[in-house]
Amino acid sequence: MSHELHENHEKILFKEESYQIQGAIFEVYNEIGPGFLEAVYQECLEYELGSRKIPFTAQKELAVSYKGRKLNQTYKPDLVCYDKIIVEIKSVRQINNEHQAQILNYLKATGLNLGLLVNFGSYPRATIKRFVS
Repeated sequence: MSHELHENHEKILFKEESYQIQGAIFEVYNEIGPGFLEAVYQECLEYELGSRKIPFTAQKELAVSYKGRKLNQTYKPDLVCYDKIIVEIKSVRQINNEHQAQILNYLKATGLNLGLLVNFGSYPRATIKRFVS
């Protein structure tokens, strides 16, 4: 069952890759701060990931399955890094249960194991929540 990863109690999945992604996220936030639309952060993060040579795909169409059957519906996450980590970008005052349920559902539907829910709208720094399935 999916749950939020508590770093003090469990082994960190894709630790080095996550660390590299987080560095890029914090650099974007430090450079432009809060208050922009998600699309602005997406473009900045794509630039930063590219400059750090972190492999990523933006808006990659992923298949969604139900009981082993591929659905016609697809999912386009904001970013998939290293072909295995979903990065969902938000620019809201506070992450809510709906945002968390969304990323957990995406992990379950796509079969990927790690999702980072990034909020550039928080102050005084961007927040990152890790989710595993």
